[in-house]
Amino acid sequence: MSARRAAMSPPDLPGFTYVDVLGSGGFADVYLYEQQLPKRRVAVKVLLTERMSSGSVAEFTAEANVMAMLSTHPAIVTIYQAGVSRDGRPYLVMEYCPRPNLQARYRREPFSVAEALRVGVQVAAAVETAHRAGVLHRDIKPANILVTEYNRPALTDFGIASTTSAAAESAGLSIPWSPPESFADVPRSDPRSDVWALGATVYTLLAGHSPFEQPGERNTAADLIQRIERQALPPLARADVPASLQHTLAQGMAKSSADRYESALAFARALQKVQIELSLSVTPIDILDDAAIDDVPEDEDDGLTRVRGVVSIAPETRPAAGPTQPSATPGFRAQPVVMPPRVDAYEPADTVRRDASPAAFVDDTVRPGSAFAPAAGATRPEAPGAASAAFGAGAGTLDETIVRASADFDSAAAAPRAKSRTPLVVGIVAGVVAVLVVIVVAVSLPGLLGGAPDPAATPDATSDPKDPISTTVAPPIDLAGAPGADGVVFTWTNPDPQDGDRYQIGVVTLDAAEIDYQPVTEPTAVVAADPSGRTCVKVMTVRANGTYSDAVQGCTP
Repeated sequence: MSARRAAMSPPDLPGFTYVDVLGSGGFADVYLYEQQLPKRRVAVKVLLTERMSSGSVAEFTAEANVMAMLSTHPAIVTIYQAGVSRDGRPYLVMEYCPRPNLQARYRREPFSVAEALRVGVQVAAAVETAHRAGVLHRDIKPANILVTEYNRPALTDFGIASTTSAAAESAGLSIPWSPPESFADVPRSDPRSDVWALGATVYTLLAGHSPFEQPGERNTAADLIQRIERQALPPLARADVPASLQHTLAQGMAKSSADRYESALAFARALQKVQIELSLSVTPIDILDDAAIDDVPEDEDDGLTRVRGVVSIAPETRPAAGPTQPSATPGFRAQPVVMPPRVDAYEPADTVRRDASPAAFVDDTVRPGSAFAPAAGATRPEAPGAASAAFGAGAGTLDETIVRASADFDSAAAAPRAKSRTPLVVGIVAGVVAVLVVIVVAVSLPGLLGGAPDPAATPDATSDPKDPISTTVAPPIDLAGAPGADGVVFTWTNPDPQDGDRYQIGVVTLDAAEIDYQPVTEPTAVVAADPSGRTCVKVMTVRANGTYSDAVQGCTP
């Protein structure tokens, strides 16, 4: 949220202790509180008193219900409760995501292709879940994708969301990530409008700026709207972006909604195909669906889409929030699912296959600091069409064992046995067996007589197995600061230096909504001294492949 306006004084909330201001915007302030029971830090979004009207309160109430309905999804910010403070301000208590949001991330440096694809699949799964519950987000952009403590993206800000059956108007849109139909004489929105915003978001992460922003040129609102409506999507000027990814983004952001992917699920599967092409770990698509699990057809994409159940709540439901349970809970009712058009599964040639052994499994835990990377136990595919899936656990850690048993043996065993064999067949079989016996004896006889084995056929006993590449980056150690001629000189040590390592350093202040990290190439940096006499910074290690460590904090004595 923008920090241009000073935040209002925080409300007194029973059971919560105020800690700090996280941000302020045009309609609400966000504060950091500590909940007493259970003990945890939470983000509290409070509606501004001067903005309070029957319409704004209704929108705020709808946001509470939409987030309560969807927030069990691992890529949607969790809402814990909602209410009205003692001074009459409505508020939402939400999951606290301490890491910089995706807008802050891409402004520092563009994302790697692997991370942009992972984030795109995970957020598209969240959007598909919202669509299946009858909700359009209508404001998908990097600033509305937070990052949890476990490095998972978490979609937030459903403040202008609407039902799929009542989305004729466009309100509060963010121009750089809005589709052409948002600027029509009669603005309209549908699930493919959110698909456009998803494509624009992935493009932004890769380019380091919004799709139709031209660095060094004039980029007013009118300029951006004119380019969105008329200009073709500019190609990404990156050698590591394959043509297939550029084509996927172009189709997702087609000018006509009829030319786009028909759903967020179809867009996510297109991103998965790019992952397979690049031999990356394939990110599963988690979908919450009102349909009973027993009614879900057999998984045709080999486990890359996971479907779970969810109870829908009408966005206009009162009271503002509560547990997402069936109609036995007062104030809640089941809502029909507005399903987007069905997306056909991969064609057989594109199916991702796994080991047919019943013991085959993938450990898909995402570890803190892994930058959305798969766990060390996850298997990287060796070639397109042979990928394993790695999946992060959202606000917690999830270890799942994916078992795939082959039915080939069963089908072969079920084949009808021949009723009789002719003498000719018996003779042929006997001849084949005799030939095989002669071959085996000929091959084995030299060994039985003590002959030396062929050195070329003997494996090298001295060769060592190669360890898999670790995706966990060790944080800096020995971070310390001392006064210098130009400010405070901070130094630190990289406990596991690798080629291409660099660092991000940010000054920690009490009044900053978020830390502004700056890149450095050496384990030392000079920062301005804090007037209070105590200067603090946070430092993280960034690998050449885009992964990074947890940030560690150090202060002057």
